[in-house]
Amino acid sequence: MQAVVSAIWYRIYYWWMLVLSLVLGLLYLASHYVSKIQPHLVSLDLTSMTLILCAASVGYLVVGYWFIQKHNQGLAILIGAMFVTLVLLNQLHQNAPSSMANNVYLICWYINAIYSGILGITIVVGTVFIALLFVLLKSQFQYRLIDNNSRLLLVGTAVLAFSFYWLWRRLYRNSQTQQVGNLSSMLRTRQEQSEIILESIADGVVVFDTSFKVNLINSAAATLTGWTAKDATGIDIHQIMKLAKESGEALDKSADLFVNVLNTKTHYNQIFKLTGRQNTAATISLVISPVTIAPKNEVVGAVAIFRDVTKQRREDQQRVDFISTASHEMRTPVAAIEGYLALALNDKVSQIDSKARSFLEKAHQATEHLGKLFQDLLTSAKAEDGRLSNHPEVVDIGELIDQLTSDLKFAISKKNLEMEVMAGGSNFIDASRGSSNQVVRPLYYVYADPERLREVVTDLSDNAVKYTDSGKISIGLTGDDNFVQLFIRDTGPGIPAEDIPHLFQKFYRVDNTATRTVGGTGLGLFICRKIVELYNGRIWIESTVGQGSTFYINLPRLSAQKAEQLKAQEIATNDTTIPAAPQMPTSS
Repeated sequence: MQAVVSAIWYRIYYWWMLVLSLVLGLLYLASHYVSKIQPHLVSLDLTSMTLILCAASVGYLVVGYWFIQKHNQGLAILIGAMFVTLVLLNQLHQNAPSSMANNVYLICWYINAIYSGILGITIVVGTVFIALLFVLLKSQFQYRLIDNNSRLLLVGTAVLAFSFYWLWRRLYRNSQTQQVGNLSSMLRTRQEQSEIILESIADGVVVFDTSFKVNLINSAAATLTGWTAKDATGIDIHQIMKLAKESGEALDKSADLFVNVLNTKTHYNQIFKLTGRQNTAATISLVISPVTIAPKNEVVGAVAIFRDVTKQRREDQQRVDFISTASHEMRTPVAAIEGYLALALNDKVSQIDSKARSFLEKAHQATEHLGKLFQDLLTSAKAEDGRLSNHPEVVDIGELIDQLTSDLKFAISKKNLEMEVMAGGSNFIDASRGSSNQVVRPLYYVYADPERLREVVTDLSDNAVKYTDSGKISIGLTGDDNFVQLFIRDTGPGIPAEDIPHLFQKFYRVDNTATRTVGGTGLGLFICRKIVELYNGRIWIESTVGQGSTFYINLPRLSAQKAEQLKAQEIATNDTTIPAAPQMPTSS
Protein backbone atom coordinates (compact mmCIF):
# COMPACT_ATOMS: atom_id res chain seq x y z
CA MET A 1 0.00 0.00 0.00
CA GLN A 2 2.85 2.38 0.77
CA ALA A 3 4.17 2.40 -2.80
CA VAL A 4 0.68 3.02 -4.30
CA VAL A 5 -0.24 5.88 -1.93
CA SER A 6 3.17 7.52 -2.25
CA ALA A 7 3.08 7.40 -6.03
CA ILE A 8 -0.45 8.83 -6.19
CA TRP A 9 0.18 11.73 -3.84
CA TYR A 10 3.52 12.63 -5.33
CA ARG A 11 1.82 12.72 -8.71
CA ILE A 12 -1.05 14.86 -7.44
CA TYR A 13 1.30 17.35 -5.78
CA TYR A 14 3.43 17.51 -8.91
CA TRP A 15 0.43 18.48 -11.01
CA TRP A 16 -0.70 20.96 -8.32
CA MET A 17 2.64 22.74 -8.46
CA LEU A 18 2.78 22.73 -12.28
CA VAL A 19 -0.80 23.96 -12.76
CA LEU A 20 -0.45 26.67 -10.07
CA SER A 21 2.79 27.97 -11.59
CA LEU A 22 1.38 27.92 -15.12
CA VAL A 23 -1.89 29.63 -14.12
CA LEU A 24 -0.15 32.44 -12.19
CA GLY A 25 2.34 32.99 -15.03
CA LEU A 26 -0.39 33.09 -17.66
CA LEU A 27 -2.50 35.41 -15.51
CA TYR A 28 0.44 37.81 -15.22
CA LEU A 29 0.81 37.85 -19.01
CA ALA A 30 -2.91 38.32 -19.42
CA SER A 31 -2.97 41.19 -16.88
CA HIS A 32 -0.39 43.12 -18.92
CA TYR A 33 -1.27 42.30 -22.52
CA VAL A 34 -5.00 41.71 -22.40
CA SER A 35 -5.92 44.20 -19.65
CA LYS A 36 -7.89 46.40 -22.06
CA ILE A 37 -10.19 43.49 -22.94
CA GLN A 38 -10.41 41.91 -19.48
CA PRO A 39 -9.46 44.58 -16.91
CA HIS A 40 -10.61 42.58 -13.87
CA LEU A 41 -7.67 40.21 -14.31
CA VAL A 42 -5.37 42.88 -12.95
CA SER A 43 -7.07 42.53 -9.55
CA LEU A 44 -4.75 39.63 -8.57
CA ASP A 45 -1.86 42.09 -8.35
CA LEU A 46 0.71 39.85 -10.03
CA THR A 47 4.28 41.21 -10.22
CA SER A 48 7.21 40.66 -12.54
CA MET A 49 8.97 38.73 -9.75
CA THR A 50 5.99 36.37 -9.75
CA LEU A 51 6.49 35.75 -13.49
CA ILE A 52 10.22 35.00 -12.95
CA LEU A 53 9.50 32.59 -10.10
CA CYS A 54 6.67 30.90 -12.03
CA ALA A 55 8.89 30.50 -15.11
CA ALA A 56 11.65 28.98 -12.97
CA SER A 57 9.14 26.65 -11.31
CA VAL A 58 7.65 25.48 -14.62
CA GLY A 59 11.09 25.02 -16.14
CA TYR A 60 12.22 22.90 -13.23
CA LEU A 61 9.02 20.82 -13.11
CA VAL A 62 9.10 20.09 -16.85
CA VAL A 63 12.83 19.31 -17.13
CA GLY A 64 14.79 19.13 -13.89
CA TYR A 65 12.18 17.33 -11.81
CA TRP A 66 12.20 14.14 -13.94
CA PHE A 67 15.98 13.94 -14.00
CA ILE A 68 16.28 14.21 -10.21
CA GLN A 69 13.23 12.00 -9.66
CA LYS A 70 15.02 9.00 -11.24
CA HIS A 71 17.59 9.15 -8.44
CA ASN A 72 15.67 10.66 -5.50
CA GLN A 73 11.91 11.18 -5.46
CA GLY A 74 11.92 13.10 -2.18
CA LEU A 75 14.58 15.59 -3.27
CA ALA A 76 12.84 16.22 -6.59
CA ILE A 77 9.52 17.08 -4.91
CA LEU A 78 11.26 19.19 -2.22
CA ILE A 79 12.90 21.48 -4.79
CA GLY A 80 9.57 21.94 -6.58
CA ALA A 81 7.85 22.73 -3.29
CA MET A 82 10.43 25.47 -2.57
CA PHE A 83 9.70 27.15 -5.90
CA VAL A 84 5.94 27.13 -5.27
CA THR A 85 6.45 28.38 -1.70
CA LEU A 86 8.50 31.34 -2.96
CA VAL A 87 5.84 32.18 -5.56
CA LEU A 88 3.05 32.24 -2.95
CA LEU A 89 5.04 34.11 -0.30
CA ASN A 90 6.01 36.76 -2.84
CA GLN A 91 2.36 37.38 -3.66
CA LEU A 92 1.35 37.38 0.03
CA HIS A 93 4.00 40.03 0.62
CA GLN A 94 2.80 42.20 -2.29
CA ASN A 95 -0.92 42.19 -1.44
CA ALA A 96 -2.78 43.93 1.34
CA PRO A 97 -3.92 41.57 4.09
CA SER A 98 -7.57 42.45 3.58
CA SER A 99 -7.61 42.16 -0.22
CA MET A 100 -9.39 39.43 -2.11
CA ALA A 101 -6.15 38.49 -3.89
CA ASN A 102 -4.42 37.96 -0.55
CA ASN A 103 -7.18 35.55 0.54
CA VAL A 104 -6.76 33.56 -2.70
CA TYR A 105 -3.02 33.26 -2.17
CA LEU A 106 -3.53 32.42 1.50
CA ILE A 107 -5.86 29.55 0.56
CA CYS A 108 -3.29 28.28 -1.95
CA TRP A 109 -0.64 28.57 0.73
CA TYR A 110 -2.66 26.49 3.20
CA ILE A 111 -3.32 23.88 0.51
CA ASN A 112 0.41 23.75 -0.05
CA ALA A 113 0.94 23.30 3.72
CA ILE A 114 -1.51 20.38 3.73
CA TYR A 115 0.35 18.71 0.86
CA SER A 116 3.65 19.21 2.66
CA GLY A 117 2.24 17.30 5.64
CA ILE A 118 1.17 14.44 3.40
CA LEU A 119 4.50 14.17 1.62
CA GLY A 120 6.77 13.90 4.64
CA ILE A 121 8.65 15.61 7.43
CA THR A 122 11.33 17.09 5.16
CA ILE A 123 8.85 19.18 3.19
CA VAL A 124 6.94 20.05 6.40
CA VAL A 125 10.06 21.47 8.05
CA GLY A 126 11.03 23.29 4.85
CA THR A 127 7.61 24.87 4.45
CA VAL A 128 7.34 25.99 8.09
CA PHE A 129 10.91 27.32 8.04
CA ILE A 130 10.28 29.43 4.94
CA ALA A 131 7.03 30.73 6.46
CA LEU A 132 8.91 31.68 9.63
CA LEU A 133 11.66 33.31 7.61
CA PHE A 134 9.08 35.26 5.62
CA VAL A 135 7.38 36.56 8.79
CA LEU A 136 10.71 37.54 10.37
CA LEU A 137 11.85 39.37 7.26
CA LYS A 138 8.53 41.16 7.00
CA SER A 139 8.78 42.31 10.65
CA GLN A 140 12.48 43.09 10.33
CA PHE A 141 13.21 40.43 13.00
CA GLN A 142 11.28 42.44 15.63
CA TYR A 143 8.61 40.49 17.45
CA ARG A 144 6.52 43.59 18.26
CA LEU A 145 6.21 44.38 14.56
CA ILE A 146 4.68 40.99 13.67
CA ASP A 147 1.06 41.66 12.79
CA ASN A 148 -1.88 39.32 13.40
CA ASN A 149 -2.05 38.22 9.73
CA SER A 150 1.59 37.13 9.86
CA ARG A 151 0.97 35.24 13.11
CA LEU A 152 -2.05 33.58 11.52
CA LEU A 153 0.00 32.63 8.48
CA LEU A 154 2.80 31.13 10.57
CA VAL A 155 0.57 29.32 13.08
CA GLY A 156 -1.82 28.07 10.38
CA THR A 157 1.07 26.77 8.31
CA ALA A 158 2.63 24.92 11.26
CA VAL A 159 -0.68 23.49 12.53
CA LEU A 160 -1.84 22.26 9.11
CA ALA A 161 1.53 20.90 8.04
CA PHE A 162 2.32 19.05 11.28
CA SER A 163 -1.27 17.86 11.78
CA PHE A 164 -1.53 16.31 8.35
CA TYR A 165 1.95 14.89 8.71
CA TRP A 166 0.96 13.32 12.03
CA LEU A 167 -2.30 11.92 10.65
CA TRP A 168 -0.80 10.74 7.41
CA ARG A 169 2.38 9.45 9.06
CA ARG A 170 0.42 6.91 11.05
CA LEU A 171 -1.21 5.46 7.96
CA TYR A 172 1.96 5.72 5.92
CA ARG A 173 4.23 4.16 8.52
CA ASN A 174 1.77 1.40 9.37
CA SER A 175 1.50 0.42 5.74
CA GLN A 176 5.23 0.68 5.19
CA THR A 177 6.06 -1.20 8.36
CA GLN A 178 3.63 -3.96 7.49
CA GLN A 179 5.06 -4.41 4.00
CA VAL A 180 8.66 -4.17 5.13
CA GLY A 181 7.88 -6.57 7.98
CA ASN A 182 6.17 -9.01 5.63
CA LEU A 183 9.02 -8.77 3.15
CA SER A 184 11.66 -9.20 5.83
CA SER A 185 9.74 -12.10 7.29
CA MET A 186 9.33 -13.70 3.88
CA LEU A 187 13.01 -13.29 3.01
CA ARG A 188 14.09 -14.46 6.42
CA THR A 189 11.73 -17.44 6.25
CA ARG A 190 12.92 -18.48 2.80
CA GLN A 191 16.55 -18.09 3.74
CA GLU A 192 16.05 -20.01 6.96
CA GLN A 193 14.11 -22.71 5.12
CA SER A 194 16.88 -23.06 2.55
CA GLU A 195 19.53 -23.21 5.26
CA ILE A 196 17.52 -25.69 7.32
CA ILE A 197 16.88 -27.93 4.32
CA LEU A 198 20.50 -27.75 3.18
CA GLU A 199 21.86 -28.49 6.63
CA SER A 200 19.32 -31.30 7.13
CA ILE A 201 20.53 -33.19 4.06
CA ALA A 202 22.63 -36.13 5.17
CA ASP A 203 24.53 -36.06 1.89
CA GLY A 204 27.36 -33.62 1.30
CA VAL A 205 26.47 -30.72 -1.01
CA VAL A 206 29.08 -28.49 -2.66
CA VAL A 207 28.23 -25.82 -5.24
CA PHE A 208 30.98 -24.39 -7.45
CA ASP A 209 31.03 -21.91 -10.34
CA THR A 210 32.58 -22.05 -13.82
CA SER A 211 35.96 -20.99 -12.40
CA PHE A 212 35.75 -24.04 -10.06
CA LYS A 213 35.49 -21.82 -6.95
CA VAL A 214 33.32 -23.19 -4.15
CA ASN A 215 30.28 -20.98 -3.46
CA LEU A 216 28.44 -23.13 -0.95
CA ILE A 217 29.15 -26.16 1.21
CA ASN A 218 26.86 -27.76 3.81
CA SER A 219 27.77 -29.35 7.13
CA ALA A 220 27.77 -32.92 5.80
CA ALA A 221 30.22 -31.97 3.06
CA ALA A 222 32.36 -30.08 5.56
CA THR A 223 32.54 -33.18 7.76
CA LEU A 224 33.52 -35.47 4.89
CA THR A 225 36.11 -33.13 3.38
CA GLY A 226 37.48 -31.70 6.63
CA TRP A 227 36.93 -28.13 5.38
CA THR A 228 34.73 -25.65 7.22
CA ALA A 229 32.25 -23.61 5.22
CA LYS A 230 34.22 -20.45 5.96
CA ASP A 231 37.55 -21.91 4.83
CA ALA A 232 36.14 -23.70 1.77
CA THR A 233 34.26 -20.76 0.26
CA GLY A 234 36.23 -19.35 -2.66
CA ILE A 235 38.68 -22.30 -2.77
CA ASP A 236 39.15 -24.42 -5.90
CA ILE A 237 36.90 -27.50 -5.84
CA HIS A 238 39.88 -29.72 -6.71
CA GLN A 239 41.52 -28.77 -3.41
CA ILE A 240 38.34 -29.43 -1.45
CA MET A 241 37.54 -32.76 -3.11
CA LYS A 242 40.71 -34.74 -3.78
CA LEU A 243 39.45 -37.79 -5.66
CA ALA A 244 41.01 -41.08 -6.69
CA LYS A 245 39.70 -44.35 -8.03
CA GLU A 246 37.97 -46.59 -5.52
CA SER A 247 41.03 -48.80 -5.55
CA GLY A 248 43.17 -45.79 -4.57
CA GLU A 249 44.80 -45.33 -7.98
CA ALA A 250 45.20 -41.78 -9.23
CA LEU A 251 42.66 -40.50 -11.73
CA ASP A 252 43.67 -39.74 -15.28
CA LYS A 253 43.99 -35.96 -15.67
CA SER A 254 41.97 -36.13 -18.88
CA ALA A 255 39.08 -37.65 -16.89
CA ASP A 256 38.48 -34.60 -14.66
CA LEU A 257 34.79 -34.92 -13.83
CA PHE A 258 34.44 -31.32 -12.67
CA VAL A 259 35.73 -30.05 -16.01
CA ASN A 260 33.71 -32.57 -18.01
CA VAL A 261 30.45 -31.63 -16.28
CA LEU A 262 30.86 -27.95 -17.20
CA ASN A 263 32.03 -28.69 -20.74
CA THR A 264 29.48 -31.35 -21.67
CA LYS A 265 26.53 -30.27 -19.45
CA THR A 266 26.24 -33.95 -18.47
CA HIS A 267 25.46 -35.60 -15.13
CA TYR A 268 28.08 -37.95 -13.67
CA ASN A 269 27.58 -40.66 -11.05
CA GLN A 270 30.52 -42.74 -9.83
CA ILE A 271 32.27 -44.25 -6.82
CA PHE A 272 35.51 -42.55 -5.72
CA LYS A 273 38.03 -42.50 -2.92
CA LEU A 274 37.97 -39.07 -1.21
CA THR A 275 40.99 -37.79 0.71
CA GLY A 276 40.05 -35.22 3.36
CA ARG A 277 41.93 -32.18 4.56
CA GLN A 278 43.42 -34.14 7.45
CA ASN A 279 44.43 -37.00 5.12
CA THR A 280 41.35 -38.99 6.09
CA ALA A 281 40.07 -41.40 3.43
CA ALA A 282 36.48 -42.29 2.62
CA THR A 283 34.74 -44.11 -0.21
CA ILE A 284 32.01 -41.87 -1.60
CA SER A 285 29.22 -42.14 -4.11
CA LEU A 286 29.46 -38.88 -6.08
CA VAL A 287 26.87 -37.27 -8.35
CA ILE A 288 27.84 -34.07 -10.19
CA SER A 289 25.17 -32.10 -12.07
CA PRO A 290 25.52 -28.90 -14.11
CA VAL A 291 23.57 -25.78 -13.08
CA THR A 292 22.11 -23.99 -16.10
CA ILE A 293 19.95 -20.89 -16.57
CA ALA A 294 17.32 -20.22 -19.20
CA PRO A 295 16.77 -19.30 -21.95
CA LYS A 296 20.16 -20.14 -23.50
CA ASN A 297 20.78 -23.11 -21.19
CA GLU A 298 24.02 -21.42 -20.14
CA VAL A 299 26.13 -23.28 -17.58
CA VAL A 300 26.83 -21.12 -14.52
CA GLY A 301 28.30 -23.82 -12.30
CA ALA A 302 27.64 -27.28 -10.93
CA VAL A 303 26.52 -29.00 -7.75
CA ALA A 304 28.27 -32.04 -6.32
CA ILE A 305 26.27 -34.32 -4.03
CA PHE A 306 28.07 -37.16 -2.31
CA ARG A 307 27.71 -39.58 0.58
CA ASP A 308 30.03 -41.80 2.54
CA VAL A 309 29.58 -45.40 1.39
CA THR A 310 32.70 -46.77 3.08
CA LYS A 311 30.74 -49.00 5.44
CA GLN A 312 28.37 -50.11 2.71
CA ARG A 313 31.19 -50.97 0.32
CA ARG A 314 33.02 -52.80 3.13
CA GLU A 315 29.91 -54.83 3.87
CA ASP A 316 29.42 -55.52 0.16
CA GLN A 317 33.00 -56.71 -0.07
CA GLN A 318 32.55 -58.93 2.97
CA ARG A 319 29.42 -60.39 1.42
CA VAL A 320 31.21 -60.98 -1.87
CA ASP A 321 34.16 -62.55 -0.05
CA PHE A 322 31.81 -64.83 1.88
CA ILE A 323 29.99 -65.91 -1.27
CA SER A 324 33.26 -66.42 -3.06
CA THR A 325 34.78 -68.47 -0.22
CA ALA A 326 31.62 -70.47 0.41
CA SER A 327 31.12 -71.19 -3.29
CA HIS A 328 34.72 -72.23 -3.70
CA GLU A 329 34.69 -74.48 -0.65
CA MET A 330 31.35 -76.09 -1.54
CA ARG A 331 32.42 -76.90 -5.05
CA THR A 332 34.80 -79.61 -3.80
CA PRO A 333 32.22 -81.77 -1.94
CA VAL A 334 29.62 -81.16 -4.66
CA ALA A 335 32.13 -82.30 -7.30
CA ALA A 336 32.86 -85.37 -5.20
CA ILE A 337 29.16 -86.19 -4.88
CA GLU A 338 28.69 -85.68 -8.60
CA GLY A 339 31.63 -87.98 -9.31
CA TYR A 340 30.37 -90.76 -7.07
CA LEU A 341 26.90 -90.52 -8.60
CA ALA A 342 28.43 -90.79 -12.06
CA LEU A 343 30.29 -93.92 -10.97
CA ALA A 344 27.11 -95.39 -9.50
CA LEU A 345 25.34 -94.83 -12.82
CA ASN A 346 28.17 -96.47 -14.77
CA ASP A 347 27.16 -100.04 -15.68
CA LYS A 348 30.82 -101.10 -15.73
CA VAL A 349 31.30 -100.05 -12.13
CA SER A 350 28.05 -101.02 -10.43
CA GLN A 351 24.85 -102.90 -11.06
CA ILE A 352 21.61 -101.27 -9.96
CA ASP A 353 17.96 -101.81 -10.81
CA SER A 354 15.95 -99.37 -12.93
CA LYS A 355 14.18 -97.76 -9.97
CA ALA A 356 17.43 -97.00 -8.15
CA ARG A 357 18.90 -95.70 -11.42
CA SER A 358 16.05 -93.17 -11.82
CA PHE A 359 16.69 -91.93 -8.28
CA LEU A 360 20.40 -91.58 -8.91
CA GLU A 361 19.85 -89.79 -12.23
CA LYS A 362 17.63 -87.22 -10.50
CA ALA A 363 20.23 -86.80 -7.76
CA HIS A 364 22.93 -86.38 -10.40
CA GLN A 365 20.89 -83.68 -12.19
CA ALA A 366 20.28 -81.82 -8.92
CA THR A 367 23.98 -82.02 -8.10
CA GLU A 368 24.89 -80.63 -11.51
CA HIS A 369 22.44 -77.76 -10.95
CA LEU A 370 23.93 -77.13 -7.50
CA GLY A 371 27.43 -77.13 -8.95
CA LYS A 372 26.33 -74.63 -11.62
CA LEU A 373 24.84 -72.43 -8.91
CA PHE A 374 28.09 -72.42 -6.91
CA GLN A 375 30.08 -71.74 -10.07
CA ASP A 376 27.81 -68.81 -10.99
CA LEU A 377 28.00 -67.41 -7.47
CA LEU A 378 31.77 -67.59 -7.56
CA THR A 379 31.96 -66.00 -11.00
CA SER A 380 29.55 -63.19 -10.11
CA ALA A 381 31.47 -62.44 -6.92
CA LYS A 382 34.72 -62.21 -8.85
CA ALA A 383 33.08 -60.07 -11.54
CA GLU A 384 31.86 -57.58 -8.94
CA ASP A 385 35.20 -57.01 -7.25
CA GLY A 386 37.33 -57.19 -10.41
CA ARG A 387 38.94 -60.56 -9.68
CA LEU A 388 37.49 -62.28 -12.72
CA SER A 389 40.30 -64.08 -14.53
CA ASN A 390 40.97 -62.42 -17.85
CA HIS A 391 43.51 -63.30 -20.55
CA PRO A 392 42.62 -61.21 -23.58
CA GLU A 393 44.02 -61.85 -27.03
CA VAL A 394 43.09 -61.14 -30.62
CA VAL A 395 39.96 -63.15 -31.40
CA ASP A 396 38.19 -63.63 -34.71
CA ILE A 397 34.55 -63.67 -33.65
CA GLY A 398 33.52 -65.43 -36.88
CA GLU A 399 35.79 -68.36 -36.13
CA LEU A 400 34.58 -68.47 -32.52
CA ILE A 401 30.95 -68.61 -33.68
CA ASP A 402 31.72 -71.45 -36.07
CA GLN A 403 33.15 -73.48 -33.18
CA LEU A 404 30.24 -72.72 -30.85
CA THR A 405 27.48 -73.45 -33.38
CA SER A 406 28.92 -76.91 -33.89
CA ASP A 407 28.63 -77.55 -30.16
CA LEU A 408 25.09 -76.10 -30.00
CA LYS A 409 23.61 -78.12 -32.84
CA PHE A 410 23.00 -81.16 -30.66
CA ALA A 411 21.07 -79.26 -27.97
CA ILE A 412 19.03 -77.43 -30.61
CA SER A 413 18.18 -80.54 -32.60
CA LYS A 414 17.24 -82.35 -29.39
CA LYS A 415 14.26 -79.94 -29.03
CA ASN A 416 13.42 -80.19 -32.75
CA LEU A 417 14.32 -76.55 -33.32
CA GLU A 418 15.83 -75.06 -36.44
CA MET A 419 19.20 -73.38 -36.34
CA GLU A 420 20.15 -70.40 -38.48
CA VAL A 421 23.62 -68.85 -38.65
CA MET A 422 23.98 -65.43 -40.29
CA ALA A 423 27.54 -64.18 -40.55
CA GLY A 424 28.38 -61.02 -42.48
CA GLY A 425 24.76 -60.01 -43.05
CA SER A 426 23.79 -56.53 -44.11
CA ASN A 427 21.65 -55.58 -41.11
CA PHE A 428 23.61 -54.04 -38.27
CA ILE A 429 21.34 -52.76 -35.47
CA ASP A 430 22.64 -50.43 -32.79
CA ALA A 431 20.18 -49.70 -29.97
CA SER A 432 22.05 -46.57 -28.95
CA ARG A 433 22.03 -45.10 -32.46
CA GLY A 434 19.15 -46.82 -34.22
CA SER A 435 21.25 -46.94 -37.41
CA SER A 436 21.85 -49.55 -40.08
CA ASN A 437 25.25 -49.85 -41.70
CA GLN A 438 26.50 -51.87 -44.66
CA VAL A 439 29.10 -54.47 -43.69
CA VAL A 440 32.35 -54.12 -45.61
CA ARG A 441 34.85 -56.40 -43.86
CA PRO A 442 34.43 -60.18 -43.41
CA LEU A 443 36.88 -60.53 -40.51
CA TYR A 444 35.67 -59.33 -37.14
CA TYR A 445 38.58 -59.01 -34.73
CA VAL A 446 38.18 -58.08 -31.08
CA TYR A 447 40.58 -58.01 -28.16
CA ALA A 448 39.11 -60.25 -25.45
CA ASP A 449 39.45 -63.51 -23.59
CA PRO A 450 38.02 -66.17 -25.93
CA GLU A 451 36.94 -68.35 -23.00
CA ARG A 452 34.96 -65.50 -21.51
CA LEU A 453 33.29 -64.75 -24.84
CA ARG A 454 32.55 -68.45 -25.26
CA GLU A 455 30.90 -68.37 -21.81
CA VAL A 456 28.69 -65.45 -22.81
CA VAL A 457 27.59 -66.86 -26.17
CA THR A 458 26.99 -70.31 -24.68
CA ASP A 459 24.90 -68.93 -21.84
CA LEU A 460 22.76 -66.79 -24.16
CA SER A 461 22.32 -69.68 -26.59
CA ASP A 462 21.39 -72.11 -23.81
CA ASN A 463 18.78 -69.62 -22.57
CA ALA A 464 17.36 -69.28 -26.09
CA VAL A 465 17.06 -73.05 -26.43
CA LYS A 466 15.72 -73.45 -22.90
CA TYR A 467 12.84 -71.00 -23.36
CA THR A 468 11.94 -71.85 -26.96
CA ASP A 469 9.53 -74.76 -27.54
CA SER A 470 9.14 -74.40 -31.29
CA GLY A 471 10.59 -72.38 -34.14
CA LYS A 472 14.26 -71.60 -34.60
CA ILE A 473 17.36 -70.18 -32.98
CA SER A 474 19.31 -67.61 -35.03
CA ILE A 475 22.91 -66.66 -34.35
CA GLY A 476 24.19 -63.69 -36.31
CA LEU A 477 27.41 -61.78 -36.71
CA THR A 478 27.82 -58.40 -38.36
CA GLY A 479 29.55 -55.09 -37.77
CA ASP A 480 31.02 -51.89 -39.13
CA ASP A 481 34.37 -50.13 -38.84
CA ASN A 482 33.92 -49.46 -35.13
CA PHE A 483 31.84 -52.34 -33.78
CA VAL A 484 31.48 -56.06 -33.97
CA GLN A 485 27.91 -57.07 -33.31
CA LEU A 486 26.76 -60.53 -32.29
CA PHE A 487 23.09 -61.36 -31.85
CA ILE A 488 21.17 -64.43 -30.70
CA ARG A 489 17.47 -64.55 -31.62
CA ASP A 490 14.79 -66.98 -30.55
CA THR A 491 11.08 -67.51 -31.21
CA GLY A 492 10.23 -68.09 -27.57
CA PRO A 493 7.55 -66.44 -25.39
CA GLY A 494 9.28 -63.06 -25.27
CA ILE A 495 9.85 -60.82 -22.25
CA PRO A 496 7.44 -58.13 -20.98
CA ALA A 497 8.66 -54.55 -21.37
CA GLU A 498 8.55 -53.90 -17.61
CA ASP A 499 11.03 -56.75 -16.97
CA ILE A 500 13.62 -55.73 -19.56
CA PRO A 501 15.32 -52.94 -17.50
CA HIS A 502 15.94 -55.43 -14.65
CA LEU A 503 16.96 -58.40 -16.73
CA PHE A 504 20.73 -58.02 -16.20
CA GLN A 505 20.49 -57.63 -12.42
CA LYS A 506 21.63 -60.35 -10.02
CA PHE A 507 19.05 -63.05 -9.21
CA TYR A 508 16.36 -61.40 -11.32
CA ARG A 509 14.06 -63.78 -13.13
CA VAL A 510 10.99 -63.05 -15.20
CA ASP A 511 8.03 -64.34 -13.26
CA ASN A 512 5.54 -65.83 -15.71
CA THR A 513 4.13 -69.23 -16.56
CA ALA A 514 6.55 -69.83 -19.39
CA THR A 515 9.66 -69.28 -17.23
CA ARG A 516 8.51 -70.55 -13.85
CA THR A 517 8.95 -74.19 -14.83
CA VAL A 518 12.47 -73.64 -16.20
CA GLY A 519 15.33 -73.79 -13.74
CA GLY A 520 18.01 -71.16 -13.39
CA THR A 521 20.08 -69.18 -10.93
CA GLY A 522 19.24 -65.68 -12.12
CA LEU A 523 22.96 -64.92 -12.39
CA GLY A 524 23.70 -65.83 -16.00
CA LEU A 525 22.73 -62.51 -17.62
CA PHE A 526 24.40 -60.55 -14.82
CA ILE A 527 27.66 -62.40 -15.48
CA CYS A 528 27.26 -61.88 -19.24
CA ARG A 529 26.90 -58.14 -18.74
CA LYS A 530 29.96 -57.97 -16.50
CA ILE A 531 32.07 -59.89 -19.01
CA VAL A 532 30.95 -57.76 -21.97
CA GLU A 533 31.60 -54.54 -20.00
CA LEU A 534 35.05 -55.90 -19.11
CA TYR A 535 35.96 -55.38 -22.80
CA ASN A 536 34.27 -51.97 -23.06
CA GLY A 537 31.29 -53.48 -24.83
CA ARG A 538 27.57 -53.37 -24.22
CA ILE A 539 24.77 -55.92 -24.17
CA TRP A 540 21.04 -55.34 -24.43
CA ILE A 541 17.82 -57.09 -25.43
CA GLU A 542 14.91 -56.38 -27.71
CA SER A 543 11.84 -58.49 -27.09
CA THR A 544 8.14 -58.69 -27.92
CA VAL A 545 5.81 -60.88 -25.89
CA GLY A 546 4.64 -63.83 -28.02
CA GLN A 547 7.22 -63.21 -30.77
CA GLY A 548 10.57 -63.94 -29.16
CA SER A 549 13.69 -62.12 -28.00
CA THR A 550 16.98 -60.95 -29.47
CA PHE A 551 20.13 -60.38 -27.42
CA TYR A 552 22.68 -58.00 -28.94
CA ILE A 553 26.35 -57.69 -28.03
CA ASN A 554 28.53 -54.85 -29.29
CA LEU A 555 32.32 -55.04 -28.89
CA PRO A 556 34.98 -52.58 -30.09
CA ARG A 557 36.38 -53.83 -33.37
CA LEU A 558 40.07 -54.12 -34.16
CA SER A 559 41.24 -53.23 -37.62
CA ALA A 560 43.08 -55.95 -39.50
CA GLN A 561 46.30 -53.97 -39.21
CA LYS A 562 45.93 -53.50 -35.46
CA ALA A 563 45.06 -57.19 -35.03
CA GLU A 564 48.18 -58.28 -36.89
CA GLN A 565 50.35 -55.93 -34.82
CA LEU A 566 48.98 -57.35 -31.56
CA LYS A 567 49.44 -60.91 -32.78
CA ALA A 568 53.02 -60.21 -33.80
CA GLN A 569 53.69 -58.56 -30.44
CA GLU A 570 52.32 -61.58 -28.56
CA ILE A 571 54.39 -64.00 -30.59
CA ALA A 572 57.60 -61.96 -30.66
CA THR A 573 57.83 -60.77 -27.10
CA ASN A 574 55.64 -63.27 -25.27
CA ASP A 575 54.97 -60.33 -22.97
CA THR A 576 52.74 -60.96 -19.98
CA THR A 577 51.69 -57.33 -19.89
CA ILE A 578 48.16 -57.10 -21.23
CA PRO A 579 47.31 -54.00 -23.29
CA ALA A 580 44.20 -52.09 -22.26
CA ALA A 581 41.03 -53.03 -24.09
CA PRO A 582 40.11 -50.56 -26.83
CA GLN A 583 37.46 -48.03 -25.86
CA MET A 584 33.95 -48.18 -27.24
CA PRO A 585 33.66 -45.32 -29.79
CA THR A 586 31.19 -42.63 -28.76
CA SER A 587 27.92 -42.78 -30.65
CA SER A 588 26.96 -39.64 -32.49
